[in-house]
Amino acid sequence: MGDEVIVLITAASDSEAEKIARALVGERLAACANIVPGVRSLFFWEGKTQDERETLMICKSTLSLMSKIIQRVRSLHSYSVPEIIALPIIAGSPEYLAWVRETTKE
Repeated sequence: MGDEVIVLITAASDSEAEKIARALVGERLAACANIVPGVRSLFFWEGKTQDERETLMICKSTLSLMSKIIQRVRSLHSYSVPEIIALPIIAGSPEYLAWVRETTKE
C-alpha cells in the first residue's frame, strides 16, 4: 500500500458528475469513479443552511495526483467551491490497490 486515496466529490446533477468522472478516469487521474445519485446535502452557505439534492462521486486515486484532480474538477464544475476531499485508504485488497496505482501511474 502506498498513497492510495478515496476522493469524494459532489456535483449538482448526474450529468455533471458523469462529465467529471469520465474526465478523471479518461485522463487516468482516477482508476475508478462511482456515481451515486440522489444524495441529500445539508450545508451552511451564504449565511444560511442549504438543503440540496446532489450527486456524489467516489473516486479511487493516489494522493500524488490530488493537485491535478483538484485543478481538473474545478475546470469542469459548476460550483464556485466544489467539495473535493481525499481520505486515505488504510487497508484493502493488495491486488485492487496495485491496480489503482498502476492505472493512475503518471
